[in-house]
Amino acid sequence: MNDDKVDILIVDDLPEKLLAFEAVLEELGQNLVLVQSGADALRELLRREFAVVLLDVNMPDIDGIETAELIRQHSKTAHTPIIFVTAYADELQTARGYELGAVDYILSPIVPQILRSKVRVFVDLYRAQRRAQALARAEADRAAAEEATRRSELIARASRELAASLDLEQGMRSFAAMLVPAFAACALLSVDERDGDGVLLRGGADGVQRLDSIDLPPRLRRAVSEARGEGRRADLRLLNEAASQWPADLPFVRVLPLTVGDRTVGVIVLGSDSSSSSEEITLLELVSRAAMAFDNSQLYSTLKREMARSKEAEEKLQQANRRKDEFLAMLSHELRNPLAPIRSAAEIMRKIAPDDPRLTWTREVVERQVTHMAQIVDDLLDVSRITQGKVTLQKQPVELAKVLSHSIETARSQLEAKQHKLSVNIPPAPIWVQGDFARLAQVFGNLLHNAAKYTPDNGRLEINVAGEPGRVVVSVRDNGIGIDPALLPHVFEPFTQGVRTLDRSQGGLGVGLAVVERLVALHDGHVQAMSDGAGRGAEFRVVLPCISEVRQGAAPASVEQVIAPAPRKRVLVIDDNDDAAEAIAVFLRLEGHDVQTANDGPQALARAEIFAPEIAVVDIGLPGMDGYELARRFATRIPLLIALTGYGQSEDRQRSKAAGFHYHFVKPANPREITAVIRKHATQASTEHRRAE
Repeated sequence: MNDDKVDILIVDDLPEKLLAFEAVLEELGQNLVLVQSGADALRELLRREFAVVLLDVNMPDIDGIETAELIRQHSKTAHTPIIFVTAYADELQTARGYELGAVDYILSPIVPQILRSKVRVFVDLYRAQRRAQALARAEADRAAAEEATRRSELIARASRELAASLDLEQGMRSFAAMLVPAFAACALLSVDERDGDGVLLRGGADGVQRLDSIDLPPRLRRAVSEARGEGRRADLRLLNEAASQWPADLPFVRVLPLTVGDRTVGVIVLGSDSSSSSEEITLLELVSRAAMAFDNSQLYSTLKREMARSKEAEEKLQQANRRKDEFLAMLSHELRNPLAPIRSAAEIMRKIAPDDPRLTWTREVVERQVTHMAQIVDDLLDVSRITQGKVTLQKQPVELAKVLSHSIETARSQLEAKQHKLSVNIPPAPIWVQGDFARLAQVFGNLLHNAAKYTPDNGRLEINVAGEPGRVVVSVRDNGIGIDPALLPHVFEPFTQGVRTLDRSQGGLGVGLAVVERLVALHDGHVQAMSDGAGRGAEFRVVLPCISEVRQGAAPASVEQVIAPAPRKRVLVIDDNDDAAEAIAVFLRLEGHDVQTANDGPQALARAEIFAPEIAVVDIGLPGMDGYELARRFATRIPLLIALTGYGQSEDRQRSKAAGFHYHFVKPANPREITAVIRKHATQASTEHRRAE
C-alpha cells in the first residue's frame, strides 16, 4: 500500500542547480518544493511540514548557515532534517552546520545515486514517524474512549444504584461501596435527616458500617464543620495528629460537601495513602449525583412521615366523627324517649280532659315544646348526616304551593303563640320543582321557624314566590332583630349564632340554617341571607330550578276520606320506659283497643303466648333482646309490627324493615299517626275477610 507523498524542500540560488536537483530526485515520486532564497525557504517551512531540507550553503543575502539558524529557532521546524549542499567545506563550517542540527553534508558535483539514497532515508524515516504518530494518536484516542466509557459506566451504575431505593441509609451504603477502593481507602459519609436525626456510615476494606459517632482529629473536625456549614471543600494532610478513630496510615484526606443548590445535605470524607487525584472530574460528578439522591431520600422520608401523621390524624378524625355520630344517635334516642310519653299524655289530655280553656292552653304548651324539642334533635342529627353525605333525597315533581302550605302548617303554632302576621304571595299558576317533598318542607319550615323566633311579638312575616325562566325564587322576610353585618357571611355555618343575652330567649343550637343551606344545595339550588343590620329585619332567598312541564298524575292527589272507627284489636306495647309504654297503651285503649304492655323481650314473648296480640308496638332499644330480634320472632305470629323508637336514621329504618317491621315511627311520634296505621291495617284485614267469605 503506497503512502501519501511527502514534501521535500530544495533551496539554492541558482536555477540550473534547482533543475538538476529536480531531475535527480524526481525518481522518488515525492513533492519537490524549489525555492531560491533563505527567506522563501522560511516561508515554506512555516506553511507545511517537510521530510527533509536540501540547503545550499553559499547563497546571497541569507546564506545556508544563517537560514539553518532561523529554521532551528521555530518550534515547528526545530527538528526538521537539513542536508547542506556545498562545493567545498572547511572544518569550521562543517562543525557549525552540525551544531545547527545538520544531518549530512553533500559536496558538489552531486552523485545522483548518493543524493537519492540519502534523501530516500529521510523520506522513509518521515513516513515511519507519521505512522508512529498516527498509531500513538489512535492509541491515545482509544485509551480516552475507554476511559470515557469507564467513567460513563461508573456514573451510570452509580445513578442506577442511587435511584434504586429512596431509603437514605441504603443509598448511602451503595455509594460508600462505590467510593472504596475506587477513589479512596476509607470513606466517611454523614447525611442529616430533615427531622434533626442523621445517618453516619464508614466504608473501608472491611465493608460498610453504621456508626453512632466517630472521634476525628481536630483539623478534620473543623474541615467537616466548615463543609457542612459553608459548603467548603478541603484537602488535608494529617501528620502527628492527636489520637482519634481516623486511620493513621491514611494521612491524605479530602472533605467534600454534598450540596444541592445552596443547601448542604451532608459531608463526605475520603482518606488515602497518597495525594493522587486523577479521577477528580468523575469523583465530583458522583458526589453531585449522590447529593441529589440523598436530598430526594430526605424529601421522601419527610413525605412518608407527613403522610403517616396525616393518616394518623385522619384516623383520629374519623374515629372522633364516629364517636360524634354515635353520641348524637344516642343523644337523640335518650332525648326522644322522655318526649314520647309527654306527647302521648298530651294526646290523652285532648281526649279525656274537660273543655276547660286553662287545660287546653296547658296541653298546647306541652305539644308546642315537645314539637320544638323534637325539631332541635332532628336538626342536630340532620346537619351531621347531610355534611357526611348520608342523606338521600326521594326526588319527584312536587307543587311548590303545597310544600309551602305544609311548611306554614308546621310553624303555625309558633306564629300564633307570638301573634305574628304572615302574608303569603304565590302566583296563581302552579310552579313545580323536582325535589323531595319532606326535605323542601323542612327547608321552608326552618326558615319560618327562624323568622318567627327572631321577630318580636306582633311581627310581620312574608313569603313571596316569583317564577323566573328555569327557576323559582322563594323569599322569607321578617321585620325582626336583623343580622349583624359581621355575622351575615357565617349564618349558614353549623352552630353559628348572634350575640345572646343571658336569658337565651330565642333558644336553639344554631344548626337550622346549616341544614337549610345543605338541603337546598342537594336540590341544585342556593340560598342567600340578607339584612340591613341589627333591628332592621332579615330576608332569606331560596333559588331552585323549576320544571316547565309536568305530566298528569305526577303530583299525588289529596283525597278527603271519612274516618270510621277502627275495629277493636288486641295490641301489645313493648317499651322499657314504663311511662312511654303506659301512655301509648292508655291512648290506644281510649281508641277502643284491648292493650297490654311489656318492658323487655322475654316478658313480651311470654305475654304474646297468652294474649295472642294482632298488633305489636315495639321499642327498638330494649335491654337484653332488642326490638329487631323480637320482630324476627314475632314475624309469623303477629300480622302488624310497628317500630316506635328513638333511632330515626335511614340505616335504622332499613334495619327495622329487614327485621320485619311494617312501620317505623320516631319518638315522640303523634299517637294519632299510630292509630291511623292500625285503622288502615284493620280496614284492609276486614275487607280481605269479606272477600274470602
